[in-house]
Amino acid sequence: MKVYFLGAGPGDPELITVKGKRLLESADLVIYADSLVNPDLLKWTREGAELVGSSEKGLEEIVSLMAEAWRAGKLVVRLVSGDPALYSAVNEQAEMLDSLGIPWEIVPGVSSLSAAAAVLGVELTCPGLSQAVVLARMEGKTPLPRGFRLRDVLHPQATNAIFLSAGLADGLLEEFLASGFDPAFPAAAVHRASWRDQRTLLTRLSNLPSALEDAGMRRQTLILVGDILSDEKRRHRRSVLYSQGPGPRW
Repeated sequence: MKVYFLGAGPGDPELITVKGKRLLESADLVIYADSLVNPDLLKWTREGAELVGSSEKGLEEIVSLMAEAWRAGKLVVRLVSGDPALYSAVNEQAEMLDSLGIPWEIVPGVSSLSAAAAVLGVELTCPGLSQAVVLARMEGKTPLPRGFRLRDVLHPQATNAIFLSAGLADGLLEEFLASGFDPAFPAAAVHRASWRDQRTLLTRLSNLPSALEDAGMRRQTLILVGDILSDEKRRHRRSVLYSQGPGPRW
């Protein structure tokens, strides 16, 4: 028996993985991020399962609940939003479980980045336009590593995905401009991707702070900046894989 860190996906309960659904159906205890995870996902849990929201609990209390249930022979699922590989705080919880000798496993989920790209109808990588994706965030309550500057990793020839930063859009714009981006560069924001109340906006980089403010997008909003958002620049680009006739290949 292990403790499972399970990615809940971006919001739509049907975007849970098959393995994730199976674990939810079997779990005795589910500790879920109730401020971020769609409660409709809990419909997969069995009758009698203990469901505990984590938004008002500290790290030690969460780990204590998992440890107690595991010692009692229960199947424990820690349900986190999106994919546990990105901004999930799984590291610190797993470290504490290690110190207690409790085995654990991470089960991937669909990231909000994938959901946002699907909502916008774009491929994050496009031949001859973008073959790299930058995933980053602004510095807020969680500091960035010493010596790290966001402007040093942003790149006009990549697709730049910015998490957890919609409420810091003025500073984010400064970082993009300091990195050499044209103010007219295409930008987008997706609020609660794949949820029933999802919203999107398309704008240019210089208008991003005011557009986010006008739309009231401050939390649960992913920002994308890159040429892949331009229909004109994406048009007629074909990969080598499917190119059979004459013409440019990337």
